[in-house]
Amino acid sequence: MSTTTTTDAATLQTFLDGEHREIRAQVREILARPGFGEARGLSIGEYRGRVLEWLQTLADEGGTARGFPSEFGGADNVGGSIAAFETLAFGDLSLLVKCGVQFGLFGGAVLHLGTRKHHERYLEDIAKLRLVGCFAMTETAHGSDVQSLGTTATYDADAQEFVVHTPSPEARKDYIGNAACHGRIAAVFAQLRVGGEEHGVHALLVPLRDADGNVCEGVSIEDDGPKLGLNGVDNGRIAFDRVRVPRDALLDRFGQVSADGAYSSPIEKASKRFFSMLGTLVQGRISIAGGSMGATKTALTTAVRYDLRRRQFAPPGGGEDVLLLDYRTQQRRLLPALARSYALHFAQEEVVARLHRIFGAREDEASERERRQLET
Repeated sequence: MSTTTTTDAATLQTFLDGEHREIRAQVREILARPGFGEARGLSIGEYRGRVLEWLQTLADEGGTARGFPSEFGGADNVGGSIAAFETLAFGDLSLLVKCGVQFGLFGGAVLHLGTRKHHERYLEDIAKLRLVGCFAMTETAHGSDVQSLGTTATYDADAQEFVVHTPSPEARKDYIGNAACHGRIAAVFAQLRVGGEEHGVHALLVPLRDADGNVCEGVSIEDDGPKLGLNGVDNGRIAFDRVRVPRDALLDRFGQVSADGAYSSPIEKASKRFFSMLGTLVQGRISIAGGSMGATKTALTTAVRYDLRRRQFAPPGGGEDVLLLDYRTQQRRLLPALARSYALHFAQEEVVARLHRIFGAREDEASERERRQLET
């Protein structure tokens, strides 16, 4: 005897949306608005401008600062910010990437690597998109090998300034989101040199353009040009020719430099200091995982729905053409991937819950062991 089981789609969606279902619903509502996410027929310049407009809409409606502290216009909701990012992947992926660069990478660097003076000066403007920024870590010759970055930041004690410099073409900051058009400032990762000593990679805030959009003196920017599928993001290549920034441009949570040129850090060992710094940026990695899954869900939904509508070839002896999804080869292609997407969805929910618990707590409430486990 055969039985048929039906599932109420709305109930299933409510279950899958989980704790942050209201946030996910808000993002879906925005993506469904007329003209939102529609970019066909635009030039690359027009497309980039359209994505910036969409991003401004998100910022105006308060959806981009959920993970920031409430005192700086946020909502103290790290998990909710990841849920919103995942849901954005159901729309235009250029918007997803630009959102991640602005609020996750650039904003996250200021939040997690800076101290209160940086938070008070920058976070609200970042959240409102009044200050568009870049996350300038990757170099032409160094992508994932962050410890080997070539860009330098040398402290000049007489002027109380850091001199940021690109010593070779291999040390140019490459494929940096927001750099080609819209970025006004960058969190630049560089080898810190103080008093003739090397202190490893640290991040500094370096202006790229003035309020009128003019590139700052000593900064050169190239457009990385067309990209497969993400032409709404203005990736660029940045080089610095002995650009000077004030001492407080150093994001100094893990390393401080006094006015007279004395370096100090709450973490004595350089390697531990480096990995502690990178560990604070784990939210970006988790966001990328969630966004990738969102895009996968969209592709699978399209494929399964098509296979439930499209018919091909009548069975032997005649009759109605067969649905594509009734062919075993199609089932073997799609159904394991569909099942895997459900499994990864719940794994992601667990990781996000850990992230929210650890990064939503006070510094003394989350152990270093928990942070290491999350990063692993």
